[in-house]
Amino acid sequence: PSSHPQIEIRSTMAESWNTSEDQDFMPGSIIVPAVFSLIFLLGTVGNGLVLAVLLRNGQVRYNTTNLFILNLGVADLCFIIFCVPFQATIYTLDGWLFGSFMCKVVHFFIYLTMYASSFTLAAVSVDRYLAIRYPLKSRDLRTSRNAAAAISVIWVLSVVFAGPYLSYFQIVHYNGVPICVPIWHNQSRKVMDVSTFVFGYLLPVSILSLAYARTIKFLWTSVDPIETISDSKKAKRKVTKMIIIVAVLFCICWLPHHVVILCFWFGHFPFNKTTYAFRLVSHCMSYANSCLNPIVYALISRHFRKRFKQVFTCLLKKKKKTTTRVHVVAVANTPTGFYVGTTEVCHINDESGR
Repeated sequence: PSSHPQIEIRSTMAESWNTSEDQDFMPGSIIVPAVFSLIFLLGTVGNGLVLAVLLRNGQVRYNTTNLFILNLGVADLCFIIFCVPFQATIYTLDGWLFGSFMCKVVHFFIYLTMYASSFTLAAVSVDRYLAIRYPLKSRDLRTSRNAAAAISVIWVLSVVFAGPYLSYFQIVHYNGVPICVPIWHNQSRKVMDVSTFVFGYLLPVSILSLAYARTIKFLWTSVDPIETISDSKKAKRKVTKMIIIVAVLFCICWLPHHVVILCFWFGHFPFNKTTYAFRLVSHCMSYANSCLNPIVYALISRHFRKRFKQVFTCLLKKKKKTTTRVHVVAVANTPTGFYVGTTEVCHINDESGR
C-alpha cells in the first residue's frame, strides 16, 4: 500500500465510510459524477461553440490571439472528450473496466492537455504584451505563421513532457478489483510529479504573471493621444482583461491539484475523510477549468456574444429552411431502348444558403 497511495486512499476511505451510520452512502459516488456530467455538457457545448465561432468565416486567419484561443479550446475539448467520462467512472464503479491501454491513454491526455493549456496561456500572455507595448515593432513577429509555429512547438513540448505518463500508470489488481494506479517506484514518481508541477504549472504561471503585470502597468500608466481619441486602447484592454481572467482561473483551478501532490511528497497527508474531501474538490476544480473559458468569453467579449448568437441562428435556420425539389427527367436514346434517370435539384433561398 505504501508504494500505491491511490490503493491506500481507496481502501482507507472505504473502511472509514463503511463505519458511518449509512453504510451504503458514498458522497463521492454521487456528487463527483454529477459534477463531471455538468462539466462534460458545458465543456462540450461551450468549447464547440468557441471553435465554430473562430473557424467560421476565417476568424483566426490574421489574428494571433484568436489562434491561441482556438488552440486553448482544442486542448479543453480533447480533455473533456478523452478524460472526463472515464475519470467519472472511478467514483461509481468498483474498479477500472477499460483495460490497460485506456488506463495509460486517459492519464496521458490529462497531462498532455494540461501542458498544452499552460504553455498556450504563457504564449498568449507574451503575445498580448508585445501587441500592447510594441504595437508597430511587433507586427513582423506577431504573424499567423509564427503563431502557428508556436502552437506546433507547444504541442511537441506537451507530448514530450506528458509522454512518461504512458508508462507511469498501469492496471493493478487489489482484492481482485482492477485499479489504474502509478507503478513507478517512489523516488521516480516523486521526480516525475515535481517536474510536472515545475514545468506544467510553476514556470508557465511565472511567465504569464510577469507578462500581464507589465502589460497592466503599461495600459494604466501610459498616455497615447492617438489611442486616447480612438477606441483602440479600450478594445485592447477588454481583450487583455478577458485573457487575464482565463489565466487566473487556470491558476486557481489547478493549484489544489498540485498542492495535494506536494503535500503527499513533502508534507503531512493522512488518509482520512478531510483529505479525501479535499482531494475530491481538487479533482473537480482542475476538471472544471476545461468548461469555464467559453463562459468567460461570453461574459466579457461582446464580439464572442455576437458570434455565439450567429452560430445559434445559423443552426436554427438550417432546421427551419424549406427546400423546393424539382425532379427533372432525363431521357436518352440507347441502342437497346430508353434510359430514364432522375436528377434532384434543391433550391434554397439565398439567405439560408449563405
